[in-house]
Order: sequence, then C-alpha cells, then structure tokens
Amino acid sequence: MNPNQCSFCGRKRKEVQMLVSGSDGYICESCIEQAHNIVKESNVKSGFSPAEKIEDLKKPREIKEFLDQYVIGQDQAKKQLSIAVYNHYKRLLHAQNENREVEIEKSNIIMIGETGTGKTLLAKTIARELNVPFCIVDATILTEAGYVGEDVESILSRLLMVADYDVEKAEKGIVFIDEIDKIARKSDNPSITRDVSGEGVQQGLLKLLEGSIVNVPPQGGRKHPDQKYIQVNTQNILFIAGGAFDGIKEIIERRLNKQAIGFSAEKLNKVEEEQYILSQINAIDLRKFGLIPELLGRFPIVTYLDKLTKETMIKIMKEPKNSVVNQFVELFKMDGVRLEFTDESIERIVEETIDKGLGARGLRGTTEKVLEDYMFDITAKKDIILTKSNIKL
Repeated sequence: MNPNQCSFCGRKRKEVQMLVSGSDGYICESCIEQAHNIVKESNVKSGFSPAEKIEDLKKPREIKEFLDQYVIGQDQAKKQLSIAVYNHYKRLLHAQNENREVEIEKSNIIMIGETGTGKTLLAKTIARELNVPFCIVDATILTEAGYVGEDVESILSRLLMVADYDVEKAEKGIVFIDEIDKIARKSDNPSITRDVSGEGVQQGLLKLLEGSIVNVPPQGGRKHPDQKYIQVNTQNILFIAGGAFDGIKEIIERRLNKQAIGFSAEKLNKVEEEQYILSQINAIDLRKFGLIPELLGRFPIVTYLDKLTKETMIKIMKEPKNSVVNQFVELFKMDGVRLEFTDESIERIVEETIDKGLGARGLRGTTEKVLEDYMFDITAKKDIILTKSNIKL
C-alpha cells in the first residue's frame, strides 16, 4: 500500500488534488467520481424500486400534487387515482408482514372519459412518480384463445419486457388496459354465438385481474406447445382500465330518468348538467353498456374524466411542465430561434382543435400545422412571434 499514489489508477499524489485513504489503499478524486457515475448508471438500469417502508410511500396528496404538474384539471380522477395507488402499494407492504391477520384485497380502477381527456397520461405519470414498471395495452388486439389476434396473457409479456424480464419487479407493476369499452358485448344478454373479441376476452381477463399464477409467453403473441413460459403471479399487479364509452351518457340519463323529449330546455343542457350526469356513473351503467358483471366486480373503483372546456385546453397548452408551447419553444431554441406564442394564437389553436373534436392530444397536431412553414425555413428568422393574424389553418 503506497500512501503517495492512487491504488486504482496509479496516479501520483502530485498529479491529483486529493487521496482518500481506506483500510487497504488510497483512492483519488477522479476515481471516486468515476465510481459514483457507475453506481448511478447501474441504479438507473436496475430501474424500478417501489417504497420498502410505509414512511417512504408518497401520500395521496403528494401523488396528486405531482400529477398536477403534468395533468391540468380532472381533480376528481386524480384524487381517486392517488388514493387507489397509495392503498395498493400500502397493501403490498402489508402483505410482507408475516404476522398479519387480515388480508387486504386489491382495488383495480376503471376510468371513463372522452378521447383526449388524459386517461393514458394520468396512468403514465403516476407510474413514473412511483418508479414501478408500467405498460399500456390496447384491448382491441385481444381475442379469445384459438383466434387470430393476441391472447390475454400477452398483456403481461409487455410488462415483463418493461421490467427487463425481472419477474419480481413485474409483479409489482401497473398495467393500463386502454380501449376497454371496445370489448363490450354487443347486447346485455349473454352471447349464444361466438363474440371473439368481446365477451370471451372479458372472461379471459378475469383470472388476470383477480390474481392468479399465469403462464406468460416471453415474446407475447400466441401460445404454442413448444414455447417456454414464464410464470407470473398477478396478485400484486395493479390494473387500470380506460375507455371512452361512447353513448354511456344516454344510458345514465335513462337510469336517472333525465332524457328529454322534443326541444325541451332539459335537452339543451349545459356543461355542468353533462358533468353532473357523468358523475352519477356506476357499475349498473357499465353493465348495460356491455361489460360483464364478473369483470366489473374486479374493478371496484369507477372514476370519470370531465369533458375538456376551452379554458382547460388553453391551460393544457401553457401550464404543464411538458406543455405543447414549452416543447416547441425548446425545439426552436435548439436552432437559435426564439419562438413566442401570443394568447390570441393559443386561443385560435385551441378553437381549431375543439372543432376537430380530438381532445387534448389534438393540440400538438394543430400546432404542428401552424408552425409547418416556420419549421421548414427554420433559419430564416431569429425571432418568431405567433399572433392570430399569421396563423394559417
């Protein structure tokens, strides 16, 4: 052990700023920095680590505050989602307690809301905050076993891929099943003919949602006899389902006896009236829509997302950390161009998007169209101020 040189890189004392002594050697500041970077990178790669103690778990209010930075409005949905996710991971910690007397069941969530209201964004943001594996699966590609399409188990293949095939981590993940309304059965009566992508898929989902050990094909797709399977226990996987449920409002109105006949004032209802009707949604309406009772029983939490108003859309354009305005300003800044949106230009983009009926996700497309010519001649100007008059749509 030489006290005048680094035991790792061999640099002499005079070539470095400091040498830190250990029990069997000395290390210089640049080796310390290198070792620190290696540890940091390996932590990022190993990725997901939900809280180990109840004290480390983020409380519902903290989760909601984080969601507020990225998702505008939808306070009711954010509140319910924060509580559900907090309780879910609290349940996992409770399950590790060997002396437990009560076993806590999990509460999967179903979110109802028009396209572009933020269902997927909410689920994605919450998974990022909790640092757990997360995947989005489209329910429309799923079919009954034996038919062209994907088996229900392929949902878990995606989760395994995200978790780098670490089964233990995948078993604490979150799965977002999008377009759940597209697998509704065609009528409220049980099907007597094959409903390949409807009722059969719902029944296939039951065992996944409830919690059971499932044989998962590692690469997804169809199962075949020669394939090696990975066994995944779905007991601790949180399932969040989302769908537009087009036409659900009429079903709720019928139940509440709020449907108007002719040109009565009731029919010309306001946004508040519409939101009130949606807030009354329950499992009865979803069953009428075509989800089977067994499936609904496994989604105890039903939440809805409000229709986006013009004011909310303007806020979405400007306020979140990753807002559309911030994204394009950053994009132009890379070429040394200063881009500025006036309030009138933002309002015009929002009005155009509302006319198209695309929700918040349509804002980016409309903005792309507005900035098309400026992006084509990116170096032509150093300052671009976007006003209502120079927007061509």
